[in-house]
Amino acid sequence: MKTFVLIPGAWMGGWVWEPVVRPLREHGHDVHVVTLSGLGGDDGDRSLIGLDTHVDDVLSSIAEHDLHDVILVGHGTSGVVAGVVADRAPDRVTHVVYVEAFLPHDGSSTLDAFAAPLRTDELRAIAENHGRWPVPDAAAVSEGQGLSPEQARWLVDRFVDHPGRPLTDPVRLAHPLENQRATYVVCRLEHFDERLADDVERMRSAPEWTFRYLDTGLWPMVSAPGDLVALLEEVPENDDHPPGTHAAHPRSR
Repeated sequence: MKTFVLIPGAWMGGWVWEPVVRPLREHGHDVHVVTLSGLGGDDGDRSLIGLDTHVDDVLSSIAEHDLHDVILVGHGTSGVVAGVVADRAPDRVTHVVYVEAFLPHDGSSTLDAFAAPLRTDELRAIAENHGRWPVPDAAAVSEGQGLSPEQARWLVDRFVDHPGRPLTDPVRLAHPLENQRATYVVCRLEHFDERLADDVERMRSAPEWTFRYLDTGLWPMVSAPGDLVALLEEVPENDDHPPGTHAAHPRSR
């Protein structure tokens, strides 16, 4: 049995992991899902919610359930949250799975990973939306992502505006990111030429990082939950990577 803690990405609560949680539990794994502050559907003041708030959400869940040997799974923007949690709780987290995720870098924010013009646009959108990152429309969610129209609508109808500060607060890491034991999951439909962001590409040389690929888009827990479950079940629980998985060839599954 493995212990998973699943963190949803931008605009989403724990509900997005439902297609993955059910089979993992049926297979005997201990699965916990964290809905981050400000993403539970309430419409309260989110101005005080920062990156540390989201990190504390996950740390508190791990402590509340007294979890050990945790495989922490972060999707999209919550890759940053997962990475910081692993940095602060190395005695609890044994492996991090970054699902098409942003990576944490000491002194930088999530939005620093965006190209300058896009970063400016997103910062403006947050400012004009009272400190919240507005949800995308259904066309942007579904286009080229392997989702059916019904799946895209299921997502967008549940999306809520994301607190802005967790995206703009700088990360603080006590240990080098490349020292983490991690799996990076690339969703191929999100990349026209399989070229990843430079900071992700650099992790190929990290001795404890493995790269895996799924033939789907940005929301694999919705578009390809069976494939994602199979991949998660192969994640090692300790220091030893299964033979042949380290620095996998770009065409590996």
